[in-house]
Amino acid sequence: MSTINAPVTATKPQVVELEAPPLTLRQMTWRRFRRHKMAMAGMVMLVLLFVYSFGGSVVYSQAEATATDTGLRLEGPSAAHPFGTDTVGRDILARTIYGGQISLIIGLAAVILETLLGIVVGALAGYYGGKLDSVLMRFTEAMLNIPQLFILIVMAKFFGGRLPDIEIFGRPFSGSVVVIIVIIALTSWMYLARIVRAEFLSLKENDFVLAARAIGTPTRDIIFRHVLPNSMAPIVVAATLGVANAILAEAYISFLGLGVQPPTATWGNMLDGAYDYLESAPWLWIFPGLLILFTVLSINFVGDGLRDALDPRSRPE
Repeated sequence: MSTINAPVTATKPQVVELEAPPLTLRQMTWRRFRRHKMAMAGMVMLVLLFVYSFGGSVVYSQAEATATDTGLRLEGPSAAHPFGTDTVGRDILARTIYGGQISLIIGLAAVILETLLGIVVGALAGYYGGKLDSVLMRFTEAMLNIPQLFILIVMAKFFGGRLPDIEIFGRPFSGSVVVIIVIIALTSWMYLARIVRAEFLSLKENDFVLAARAIGTPTRDIIFRHVLPNSMAPIVVAATLGVANAILAEAYISFLGLGVQPPTATWGNMLDGAYDYLESAPWLWIFPGLLILFTVLSINFVGDGLRDALDPRSRPE
């Protein structure tokens, strides 16, 4: 009996294509932000401004920024003084470097304090509701009805000059820096508080919050570990845009002579010193004015990009 051997055919190994793991929320946010061209341009511009303000101190010392020479007063831009000199012969380039440090520090510090105040007020009002919500929101609305610039002027006039000069890392600062930071924060927290309250009102009845309550999670943990992290997107955007508003607010009151007082320089009080020389010495206001303009524009571009990137309704790309 004969057997027929069937031909043996080699089987081709199958190639299994593995799907890429899904992107995390952070990766999707970064991808959306990266595709926002104006936001990336603003980020680059902002980095350059920080390098200019804080890295420039390596090239120019504070002594050069405060050194006066009346023989060089109101000299135009030159090789020795690229931004020219001011009314007492100080180098404007060096002063914009050290003034930029103060302006940016004021913007960042004021926003940190403003954000803390806004989160506390908004979280308490939104989570607890009832009478506490009514009291806090009526106070917030009362603050909103008073013009911010008016409050800034009145408080700066009242508290200005009452604090002595302070020294940080061996560098003297006018006590008015602290006053301006506190004043800007106390007059700017209301919008953020309303944003946080709205977020808490929409999130506190969600299933994950109800489950946390059911298992006896302390209220503090529910607020700061469950609800607040899910409200961070609008808070981050509002805080980013708040830096630009704080820098502008400092420029407003410094231009009126009520902000940070000499010898500490800021971009705002440099504009105040240029008021009488708008036509005869335009370099006194052009360079600090452009730095304020570029800073505010770049922060607004970054804020717009963050708003689009953190929007949960955005289509993943």
